[in-house]
Amino acid sequence: MDVQLRHLRAFVEVARQQSFTRAAEELAITQPALTRAIQQLETALRVRLFNRGPRHVELTNVGNSFLGNVERALNELDRAMNALSEQVSIRLGFSWLMPDPWAQRTIGEFERTSGSKVSLVRTDDPLQALQRHAIDVALVRGGVRPATPVKVVRLFDEPRVAIACAVTSEVSGRDEIDWRDVPRWPLVVNVVSGATGPWSWAPGQGPREVIETTNYDEWVELVAANRGIGVAPAIGVRRMSHPGVAFVRLVNAPPVPVELVYLPHMQELLLRRFIDVALAAVDR
Repeated sequence: MDVQLRHLRAFVEVARQQSFTRAAEELAITQPALTRAIQQLETALRVRLFNRGPRHVELTNVGNSFLGNVERALNELDRAMNALSEQVSIRLGFSWLMPDPWAQRTIGEFERTSGSKVSLVRTDDPLQALQRHAIDVALVRGGVRPATPVKVVRLFDEPRVAIACAVTSEVSGRDEIDWRDVPRWPLVVNVVSGATGPWSWAPGQGPREVIETTNYDEWVELVAANRGIGVAPAIGVRRMSHPGVAFVRLVNAPPVPVELVYLPHMQELLLRRFIDVALAAVDR
């Protein structure tokens, strides 16, 4: 029989407690299971490690000598495992404005319970970064349209609440705009990672003119330059600060799906743990 870590940890705990009952409680296992573990260890080593009396347990000379070596080995192993966990991280890619408070809840809970870190990677194209293995999981909005197979986990729907427009635009003077009327104006679209574009309407019902950009910064600057209007979620209204951009209330707009995307072969335990925590954070 191979000696396993559980045998060694059981041996150390019995030696410390000098009691099978108290050791079993500390290890959160039954006393018969603990007794079997010690018996298996003694059989494998072909030595007696403990002298067992009716009311006490004490180490034999061999057991006492063995204890020091085992404790040093386990301490070294624990240090190695802790050092490794600090180096391991989940790389979360995003293109613009992480949803709050979901992001803070997810990152905080994952790091607290796993001992690993979340590295935030800002990239214009999270899906491309995923394919290049530059990140482990991507946060995307507006539905996934990748060329290669991916796994998609839907988190929640994010409401579209406002039209972003230049402060000099005639649109800025309106009280509200209906979703059906949005195609009347040129629409500034982030074609790489934007949540709203011609694909957001049925064929033939979308905007007549589309101004394409490839990242969030270009999108903001073109809206401010009055090249067209943009569609913004609530987080954009709260956190976007640009002297040239105003917001007008948008009504009757469909929500935007917010999703986590990862490659099919990426099934590591740490990634699965992150996704579980991310889903749990949605319900809090």
